[in-house]
Amino acid sequence: MALLLGFLLLLELCWDTSALGPLSSTKGSDGLEFELPATNYETKDSNQAGPISVLFQIVQVFLQVVQPHPFPEDILRKILQKKFDFSTDYDKIIYYEIGIIICAVLGLLFVILMPLVGFCFGLCRCCNKCGGEMHQRQKKNGAFLRKYFTVSLLVICIFISVGIIYGFVANHHLRTRIEKTRKLAESNLKDLRTLLIGTPAQINYVLSQYASTKEKAFSDLDNIKSLLGGGIHDQLRPKVIPVLDDIKAMAEAIKETREALLNVNNTLKELKMSTAQLNTSLSDVKRNLEQSLNDPMCSVPPVATTCNNIRMSLGQLDDNTNLGQLPSLDKQIDNINNVLQTDLSSLVQKGYKSFNDIPEMVQNQTTDIVSDVKRTLNSLGSDIENMSEQIPIQDKLSDFIGYINDTETYIHRNLPTLEEYDSYRWLGGLIVCCLLTLIVVFYYLGLMCGTFGYDRHATPTRRGCVSNTGGIFLMVGVGISFLFCWILMTIVVLTFVIGGNMEKLVCEPYQNRKLFQILDTPYLLNENWKYYLSGMVLDKPDINLTFEQVYSDCKENKGIYSTLKLENTYNISEHLNIQEHARNLSNDFKNMNVNIDNIVLLDAAGRKNLMDFSSSGVDTIDYNVYLAEMGKTPTKVNLLSFADDLDTKANNLPQGSLKQSLKNNAQNLKTIHHGQVMPLEQSMSTINQSIKELQHKSSGLRVKVANILSSLDSAQDFLQTRISSVIVKESSKYGNMIIGYFEHYLQWVKISITEQIAACKPVATALDSAVDVFLCSYIIDPMNLFWFGIGKATIFLLPAIIFAVKLAKYYRRMDSEDVYDDMENGNIGFHRHHSTQTV
Repeated sequence: MALLLGFLLLLELCWDTSALGPLSSTKGSDGLEFELPATNYETKDSNQAGPISVLFQIVQVFLQVVQPHPFPEDILRKILQKKFDFSTDYDKIIYYEIGIIICAVLGLLFVILMPLVGFCFGLCRCCNKCGGEMHQRQKKNGAFLRKYFTVSLLVICIFISVGIIYGFVANHHLRTRIEKTRKLAESNLKDLRTLLIGTPAQINYVLSQYASTKEKAFSDLDNIKSLLGGGIHDQLRPKVIPVLDDIKAMAEAIKETREALLNVNNTLKELKMSTAQLNTSLSDVKRNLEQSLNDPMCSVPPVATTCNNIRMSLGQLDDNTNLGQLPSLDKQIDNINNVLQTDLSSLVQKGYKSFNDIPEMVQNQTTDIVSDVKRTLNSLGSDIENMSEQIPIQDKLSDFIGYINDTETYIHRNLPTLEEYDSYRWLGGLIVCCLLTLIVVFYYLGLMCGTFGYDRHATPTRRGCVSNTGGIFLMVGVGISFLFCWILMTIVVLTFVIGGNMEKLVCEPYQNRKLFQILDTPYLLNENWKYYLSGMVLDKPDINLTFEQVYSDCKENKGIYSTLKLENTYNISEHLNIQEHARNLSNDFKNMNVNIDNIVLLDAAGRKNLMDFSSSGVDTIDYNVYLAEMGKTPTKVNLLSFADDLDTKANNLPQGSLKQSLKNNAQNLKTIHHGQVMPLEQSMSTINQSIKELQHKSSGLRVKVANILSSLDSAQDFLQTRISSVIVKESSKYGNMIIGYFEHYLQWVKISITEQIAACKPVATALDSAVDVFLCSYIIDPMNLFWFGIGKATIFLLPAIIFAVKLAKYYRRMDSEDVYDDMENGNIGFHRHHSTQTV
């Protein structure tokens, strides 16, 4: 019944939510992500019995030994088809149940025979038979027998105690699990409500995410300037920007060249003036020295020799450069000035502006297209909003929620009755366990008193009170055992037959899913339907929809749409129609016409300006001539050395006007060197570096300009011939990005409805809770452990009775004993001291 109830629950839920489907969380493109909020359920997936599960496994192993036959699938199929005939098929049932039948028959024999045996045993003892005579004959192995009976009874009592413990544990476990039944039922019903209430919310959530998608698309449409225009701009940048950068650099080079020419030309003029001034100064010194050498002393040896040496070195006091012959740079400067009359930098900036205006042009030309796309997206949004109305979930789910409410009311109304009956059952189980405990306590007391009170030196008629009490305890245990063991065995047989069959026919086949496989047998539950479940849910019995597959999918928390193969009745792909919506958006973008054909990187004036610069003559200047002159020293001789030599020679002359004149001219040469030669050398070094830089800038000027103009022509040609393909490519990329948002969203909706929405795990959990947890774990397992423990203890009562009766003879005080009157002749006789007592 519990299994049937669980499947009906599953079928009802599946039928009422046939328009639903599953969902999976998906990462969207460009940061657009969708994820269905997680649903939390209270009921745990598995039930853990704890350490007591080891005892349950022992009982299951015992049942497997008793009933090793496989599950009777054929018998169950005949019963479900109402084709089972007991008169002809009883042998199959007997074959399957043979183990349980044998155990039950043995139990019934125990129930029938034990009272009879007990009655006969009592009568026998009343007749001083069966150990009823209070006389103990002496035996040579008496001590050994007493010890043997004691140990045997102790071991048997331990086994009985273990069985009693099993009974107590099982009784308590069943009580605690019944107390948890209310919580188990409430958590499952709450989970089912969460599933039913959350399913419409999940669908609404999925459909509402279209607003986020549309918002993202509208944002990108409004940002078409940077996305589409910027994309086109970025594609053209590697071809255009380097050319404009070269032209801009050339415009700066023109200005720098003019500045360098002016600097060199002006410095050259200054050098020419400085050189002329130096020549004048040297000529003056040379003339003064010639006049000084006309002194009469120069004719007197050895002064004459000194004067001749000085006269011969005067030729070195001349200018060493020929700056006056260097051509002027005025012509080149004039040519550069003419080039600079056209502002090439401003023309380049116009090219930059024309190129950088592409995103703005794209935005201005796509205003109408953007509006059309937005209208299409708004229309798509209306279709998606209407989709929630096309899925009639709320009305159907409300009926099932009412069914859950009725179930909850039924449980709350009958659960107190179940708990009340369970309290009676618990009390009965407690009485049974306590009764067995009482019996074994008497045995333990008898063993304890008999063992510790036994005096091996005392004769049977003189045994102590403690030892005699131990024997009495053992006989009391025997009497109670005979009185109640048949009742205990009756309880064991009844619970064994019920619990064992429930374990083998319900719990075990449910866990290994044999029951589902039987229910999935074609034409079993309905002769006209191949698959019963698909016939009920889909009204298409030929579709392979099985109970086992549905249960497995629900255990894996799959959505009902895929679990029940609802695509056969409600095709979500047709309602979403992703390709049609994508085509509509794609057509809007195909109508996009962006015209960018008026971009001029550099006009004719700019081109002429570059050509004029290349023909300005700057690159034809003979820089080597200038560098050669600038590399010379201003004078033929080092004036300081010449002055020092002159001063040395003057010091060798006698005092007079000649000596003083030579020393004055030497000082003048030093002054000329510091005042004119050194500044002239510095200026020549500076202009030498300037000429080298100018030479470097002007080197290959015509080739550089030609390369720039060639690159400019190539870039301009690319803009005129290839820009349309770039526009088409970027427009397609941009359109695919916008379309991709909605394709991704619609695909997510499809996956969501077919994979995650209305995930039916609570249904499988509810079925497991009803069968595997409540019926098997809460009731059958403890019940089986109870009869296993109590049955074990009851069976061991039989040998315990035998050993207890035997052992009592060695503990109780006898009325008579064997007396050896003539030990030498071997004549043995005895006499009685008291009347015979029987127990």
